[in-house]
Amino acid sequence: MTRVALAFSGGLDTTVCVPLLEEEYGYDDVIGVTVDVGQPASEFDEAEETAEALGLEHYVVDAKEEFADLCLEGVRANATYQGYPLGTALARPVIAEAILEVAEEQGCTGIAHGCTGKGNDQLRFEAVWRDSDLEVIAPVRELGLTREWEQEYAAEKDLPVEGGSGGDWSIDTNLWSRSVEGDDLEDPSYVPPEDIYAWTQAPTGETQEIDIEFEQGRPVAVDGVEYEPVDLIEHLNEVAGAYGVGRTDSMEDRMLGLKVRENYEHPAATTLLNAHEALEGLVLTQEEREFKQLIDQKWSKKGYEGLIDAPLVGALEGFIDETQQRVTGTVTIRFEGGQARAVARDSKFAAYSAEHASFDTETVGKITQEDATGVAKYHGFQRRLANEAIAANTDEDE
Repeated sequence: MTRVALAFSGGLDTTVCVPLLEEEYGYDDVIGVTVDVGQPASEFDEAEETAEALGLEHYVVDAKEEFADLCLEGVRANATYQGYPLGTALARPVIAEAILEVAEEQGCTGIAHGCTGKGNDQLRFEAVWRDSDLEVIAPVRELGLTREWEQEYAAEKDLPVEGGSGGDWSIDTNLWSRSVEGDDLEDPSYVPPEDIYAWTQAPTGETQEIDIEFEQGRPVAVDGVEYEPVDLIEHLNEVAGAYGVGRTDSMEDRMLGLKVRENYEHPAATTLLNAHEALEGLVLTQEEREFKQLIDQKWSKKGYEGLIDAPLVGALEGFIDETQQRVTGTVTIRFEGGQARAVARDSKFAAYSAEHASFDTETVGKITQEDATGVAKYHGFQRRLANEAIAANTDEDE
């Protein structure tokens, strides 16, 4: 008997994939796998109910801890893509690994997803799965299915789907972020209504300050209370979201070259990334900060591509690990006007001296202010020479 494991959400795409994998691909048995990376309980209820109605053998895997750990590694790398924190991108390899593990344990010879051929997720899932010997199947992409065709097919087969849309928007939720796209949001000139947001309240004039403690670049406590990664992220999503923190409206360039409009909510991610960057600014040298921007950018790009286990990433993390040894301390964040702004930071590793920087002290240790005169004379010297030569030759040409 041939078996195939399907990444299963209970939505239209994955529901129609169940009979298609049997009819079009000849599999005797389909099993569904849903991976928990922090979705709301209603999504698991939908998946369970749909699986039961289909008579589908269904597995639910809890991967919240693995995902939370990866998100906090992303904080150490200041991981963003085109201005927003990576969320869906980091979740996909975690989900793919969990599904692959179930597929191999259950003796499957194939593994499938319901992604189209236009998005990023097909690439992120398959980057993991193609390391295995299992046949990788993408019915929606390979059969060129449209949403309209799927709805008609579901009605013809009497499949347990409610119209196939689940609402006006296409929503993907995990611990780290909530993305909203589709329908009117596909028009870049359309102003999103307030009801697309679920994690964040409209910003008000109210403010709040919290202290976030870091150890070697990882957040470990809020206001003196230690949290495990999952709990810390959930706590900050709630606290920061109440002040409208973490909304992004982005024109995103996908890996296949398509430009799409995405709306995101990421209160905890925004808060932690801002706090971490502020602490790095206190403890790292100028050279380290400048070079780490390049390292972080590369890490983020591989994270966006779903290639977080690439050899390059391991090499990048060697540098990140070295710099994060000193990223230990406390940052005070103020929630105000939809922003999470660092207003104070403290660390025993601070590469900073208030006495040396003060306008009220005459010297910088053994260095006098007069010592800067020679530096000031040389500063811009080559520019002056170049400008003189340009001016002289411009006059001759005229």
